[in-house]
Amino acid sequence: MAVYEGITADVKPRSVVRRAGRRLLIGQLVLTDMLVVLVSFTIAYTVRFQSDLPIFNEGWVRPEFYATVVVALAPVYLALFWVYGLYSPVNLLGGATEYARMFNAVTTGMLLVIVVSFLFPEFIVARGFLLLSWALLVVLGMTSRFLMRRAVYAQRRSGRFVDRTLIIGANPEGIAITEQLLSAKTSGVQIVGFIDDYLPIGSEPIPGVPVLDNSLSFATQVKQHGIDTVVIANTSMMRDRLLSVYSTLDTFQDVEVRLASGLFELLTTGVRVREEGFVPLIVLNKTRIIGVHLILKTLLDYTLAALTLLALMPLFLVVAYLIKRDSPGPVIYRRRVVGQGRREFDAFKLRTMHLHGDRLLTPEQKQELETHGKLKDDPRITKIGAFLRKYSLDELPQLVNVLRGEMSLIGPRMITRQELEKFGKWQHNLSTVKPGLTGLWQVSGRSDLSYEDRVRLDMHYIRNHTIWLDLQILFMTIPALLTGRGAY
Repeated sequence: MAVYEGITADVKPRSVVRRAGRRLLIGQLVLTDMLVVLVSFTIAYTVRFQSDLPIFNEGWVRPEFYATVVVALAPVYLALFWVYGLYSPVNLLGGATEYARMFNAVTTGMLLVIVVSFLFPEFIVARGFLLLSWALLVVLGMTSRFLMRRAVYAQRRSGRFVDRTLIIGANPEGIAITEQLLSAKTSGVQIVGFIDDYLPIGSEPIPGVPVLDNSLSFATQVKQHGIDTVVIANTSMMRDRLLSVYSTLDTFQDVEVRLASGLFELLTTGVRVREEGFVPLIVLNKTRIIGVHLILKTLLDYTLAALTLLALMPLFLVVAYLIKRDSPGPVIYRRRVVGQGRREFDAFKLRTMHLHGDRLLTPEQKQELETHGKLKDDPRITKIGAFLRKYSLDELPQLVNVLRGEMSLIGPRMITRQELEKFGKWQHNLSTVKPGLTGLWQVSGRSDLSYEDRVRLDMHYIRNHTIWLDLQILFMTIPALLTGRGAY
């Protein structure tokens, strides 16, 4: 018997186990969706006809009629979920995309009921019942998908529901893609190794991810390691070799092939595929955060910024008095920084330095400031300014920038146009989001971080943004501010 990775040939092939796992997941989703439909309609009926709420007029209760409607609509909704791709492996566990499909499917179902009631006058369904059932289906449907995704994430941390992945090309693009996949712990990707024509076999371009072989024998590696997915970093090989690899992969029907674009630094912002004259072309998104996440982020920004400004107004008055008393000069300092789309704006801060403070710097301090962007013992900082900086109180006026749409509560650290050069090839990505009042840099060390670490954290945020990441950073910011660690 042949032995691959310690598994004998009489054990079921990995592809069979993988398909069985997907069928089990889809089966669980179908049962959950059926339960969601039945529960939503039952609650809607109970609230509409048995709650005696004053907002509802008296109506014809007809429990048998509504029971028939629910039984008839349940398979219709399951069919709509299938039509909208909610059981497609491509769309499963898709976060905001999955929620959008759920919303569209439920709304389509309600529209079908309205059309039927219009065409057949004897088919009368209470509007309150329809509205309640629509809202419940949306909320409960999204909630069930959220909980199912969290359950799968937990399984992935235990090594289940993962795709064994082979990266073809250990060039900078392949390495960047691998690092991103490894950092996404819930992606369900297990990187087995690289296939590369230029690096020696056994070397590790990334610690723990070895070069297994060259492209001439990659098919053997696919079989030997039970590979589910192959990612081709196409800038790593010539066009003829690339076509040869792709044609060979056609013989592996259960192996999914994913082709990197060669534009990883640009495509990090997200893309759409548009056909022009039957030619598929990639369209780059101008902004990284779109759709549901953008709506929720905007609501979070404006609501919290407005409430916080109102609550802190007495504190601002006290701090303004202390600043004026400590040293002459304005209370508010305007820092010219780069925002979304590389548009410059004035970020408001409480003044923490002496006017003309640069005169207090030694040549060595000027050199350190130019290199690192920060000074640990900065003679320009006033007494009250040191306190404000330690607890980041000097940043609070930027809540006004948030309300003006120039900043977000959570995002990359704001930088000047001169500092933008330090982001190198990632400059494009940085300009696709608004700078943040707080962010990963704030909860990860603040000024103790090197510029390289700041760039890495900012890129991690941009590539992995979700509204849940924003909420996590927001809650982590409070203890980070209270300790004052890394602030100077």
